[in-house]
Formats: sequence, structure tokens, C-alpha cells
Amino acid sequence: MSDTFTETTTTSWFGRIRNSFGGLVIGLVLIVGMVVLLFWNEGRAVQTARSLAEGAGAVVSAGADTVDAANEGRLVHVSGQVTTDSTPGDPDFAVSAKGVRLVRNVEMYQWKEDSKSETKKNLGGSEETVTTYTYAKAWNDSQIDSGSFKQPDGHQNPSMEIHGRNFQIPDGKLGAFTLDQPVLDQIGGEKALPLLPDQQAAIQAAYAGTKKLSVVDGGIYLGWNPSSPVVGDYRIKYEVAPLGTISVIGQQRGSAFVPYQTVAGDQLLMVSGGNVPAEQMFKEAESANKILTWIIRAVGLLLLAIGFALFMAPIGVIADVIPFLGSIVRFGTGLLAFLLAVVVGTITIAIAWFYYRPLLGIGILVVGALVAAGIIYVGRSRRPAATSGPTPNAPA
Repeated sequence: MSDTFTETTTTSWFGRIRNSFGGLVIGLVLIVGMVVLLFWNEGRAVQTARSLAEGAGAVVSAGADTVDAANEGRLVHVSGQVTTDSTPGDPDFAVSAKGVRLVRNVEMYQWKEDSKSETKKNLGGSEETVTTYTYAKAWNDSQIDSGSFKQPDGHQNPSMEIHGRNFQIPDGKLGAFTLDQPVLDQIGGEKALPLLPDQQAAIQAAYAGTKKLSVVDGGIYLGWNPSSPVVGDYRIKYEVAPLGTISVIGQQRGSAFVPYQTVAGDQLLMVSGGNVPAEQMFKEAESANKILTWIIRAVGLLLLAIGFALFMAPIGVIADVIPFLGSIVRFGTGLLAFLLAVVVGTITIAIAWFYYRPLLGIGILVVGALVAAGIIYVGRSRRPAATSGPTPNAPA
């Protein structure tokens, strides 16, 4: 069975027009959705910034050795060593390690489909697409559905029976404080946990499957030959989040930490690895909030441009009756989509800032207007000047 399959499809001009109107609906949904997303993002950013500022002004530092009843209900910052009587372990393979969390990473060797398409527009508006599907074997950490392949015959993947999992301790201690799941969930810093060959007997005894098991390269291999894998083989590696020093900011309730409800609206429960001052933890949280805000803005503006492009796609398809004319029209609608995304996006952000922070909203609106004006000016300046004829009654 060939590992490459090529398919050629032709779509008529009328079929492409019909499909483009379906894209128009998707484009309209994208436009509305991104306007809502951009507006919501500004509100989220302001609420988080205000909540962090409120928390930074209310937090008090406390020692980990004793629980001070005077801090009951207050936002406290505590640093110390994590301890526990529990050991996280994977019962499926009898692997355990002292730490906060044991992470089992699993990959299965399976078929993967890649596709590459080349499209050619024909005179009259029809479109011919040649798609080449390539099949190769690769390690993947999730099930690849071979039933959805264009050519599934000869490329079937077995069901993935073993999956990655986290095994976390149920509770821990930070000096005199109790650490529950909401705090433990935020402790990271996982490090590789290599397995040793002398662990193979215990791992083999716990394994309930039928595949040949071996411990190689610090992990578990399920299959006959690690150097020559076949579809359905597994390789399993482990990581552990070690016990160490952490810093916690949260509301003190008894001997536990719970989320602190701010007046601004957010709940604060923050964990950092190491002995980190409260001021630094809040600065890092503020920086993360700004980065997330800009990421959502960028994604929102990009999808807004795609939405406008899809909305105007029928114009280019109609012009494709003459291919080069369609390319020109599509280039123009693409520029217009970008311009509309910038204008609509910045206006949406400005309105949101007007709603949440009026003064900053004015500044963003001015910037958006200047960007739009600059794009229009550049576009006009590139138009060729009209050739003027001889002036009437001009002297010879």
C-alpha cells in the first residue's frame, strides 16, 4: 500500500460562489464573536489589574511555623518548605517517587496523515485542487483517528489503551499550614524521573497488559524492539514535581489557604516556587495579566481580519471568472479586511476602555484613528497620477 495518495477535485464557478456564501456566514459570526471577545478582554484585564492592586495593598506576611489567629480571614503571604506523609505513585507500573506530583507521559507509535494542496483557477471561474496525502509513522501522545484518513486502508491505528496521567498527593503541609488541592495544583517545577533497569521486575509484576515490557533510556517501552518500533508500541516517561520551598498568597481560613475575594471581583490564590516576596509575586502576576491581554488582543484582531476577509470572499470568487482579475480583487479585499479589522478592533477596545477607564479610552481611539488614516494615506499616495491632456487655448 502506497504511503502517498493524490486526489484531484474540480469545483465549478457556481459551486465556489455557493460555498463562499457559506463562508460569509462564518465570517459574520467571527466578526461579532471577536468584537465581543475584545470588549470582554478589556474588562477582564481591568478587573484583574484592580484585584491585584487591591491584594498588594491588603496582603500581610506571616511565618510558616505557627498559624496566627489574628490573621484569620486576611490575605496572607507565607513561604516555607512543603512536607507530606504521602508518596505519589502510578499503580499501573509500580512507579513512585517522593514529591508533590508524579506525571506519567505516554506516547504511542502510530500512523499520521499530512496533506498538501495546490489550487489552480481556470478561465470561467472553476477551481482545480490537487491534494497529496502523505502517511508516515510517528510517536504521538494522543490517539490519532485513522478512520478519518483519506486513505485509511493500510494505515489503521489501534486504540490507545494507556494514557498520560497525574498522580498527586491528597494534601501536604507548609509548616503549621495545611495545603489542599487548590494550592497543590499550582505547584510546578516538574523534573525528569529516569527509571533504572533494576526496577524492571517490579514494573513487570504490576503491568497487567500483554506487550513485551522493558526499561530503556530511563523509561518504559512496550513492544518487541525499542530500536525498531511498530504501530501500537508505547514509550512511557515520568516526571516528578519535587518537594521544595514555595510561597503562597491566599486568604487564611483556619490553617488552610483559600481564594481571597477582592472587591474588584477576582479571587486571589497564588503560588510561586521558592522563597518569593509578596511584592515580586504581585509584579509577576501583573506582568502575566498584561501579556495575556496583548495575546488576546492580537488573536482577536487576527480573527477579526479573517472574518472580514470571509465576509467579502464572494466578491473575489465572482471576479474569478477571469483568474487574474479575481487575484486583483482578492488583494484589494484583503487590504480592506485588514483595515476594517484595525478600525473595528481599536474602536471596540476604545469603547471598552471608555466603559472601564474613560481617559485611556480616548488615547486608544486616537491611536486607532491615526493608524487608519496612515493606511489610507499610503494607499492614496501609491495611486498613479492621472495623465493630463493639453490645456485648451494654450499657446503653441
